[in-house]
Amino acid sequence: MTEDMPNLLADQLHPIDPDDYAAPGDPRHPPRILILTGSLRPVSYSRLTAEEGARVLRALGCEVRTFDPTGLPLPDEANTDHPKVRELRDLALWCEGMVWSSPERHGAMTAVMKAQIDWIPLAPIGGIRPTQGKTLALMQVCGGSQSFNTVNQMRILGRWMRMVTIPNQSSVPMAFKQFADGRMLPGPLYNRIVDVMEELVRFTWLTRGRPQLTDRYSERVETLEDVHKRVTS
Repeated sequence: MTEDMPNLLADQLHPIDPDDYAAPGDPRHPPRILILTGSLRPVSYSRLTAEEGARVLRALGCEVRTFDPTGLPLPDEANTDHPKVRELRDLALWCEGMVWSSPERHGAMTAVMKAQIDWIPLAPIGGIRPTQGKTLALMQVCGGSQSFNTVNQMRILGRWMRMVTIPNQSSVPMAFKQFADGRMLPGPLYNRIVDVMEELVRFTWLTRGRPQLTDRYSERVETLEDVHKRVTS
């Protein structure tokens, strides 16, 4: 699984033993990770960064899917029957963890990134909240000097979406200098991405199958109908 990862010292990427983390009764299927990226450019450094992370996730035994935001309408521009909206929501229900990777534009995450998050509801779908209790890793790329505005904003959103947002994160400055022929160059910025993916996998194994970690009194006393009215009003 590491043959296509020339920057990686394979003997230093230690396997993650589910026995060290998994809840009793965990089904032991590979952790399901969804990647969202915040750019539609043909050459997108946020997407290339996410792809480097995806390679690490697969090497650590994860099943990884990436949502292509091309064609996703603006929030409220279409209804939830739109094919791209359905695809995104189905993936949000399928996954057990996410990676959000966005460029920083005008000191903030892109509209492309925010639109994807806004289409994922807080309200339950079929009785299941799409994001509550799922893990989240954050990455951003910068055209200039290093900034943390975007990861900080996404961290707030992750908390709002009731996700378990891991402590580590990645910010890649002057991203155009960090890639050659579509692959990230070796160095500390690449190493940080490996760190973030390792941590995401550990936290996903640790929290999956433990709904009590995000079980809330207020939700136990509130009916499903009341929840829907409150978060959609």
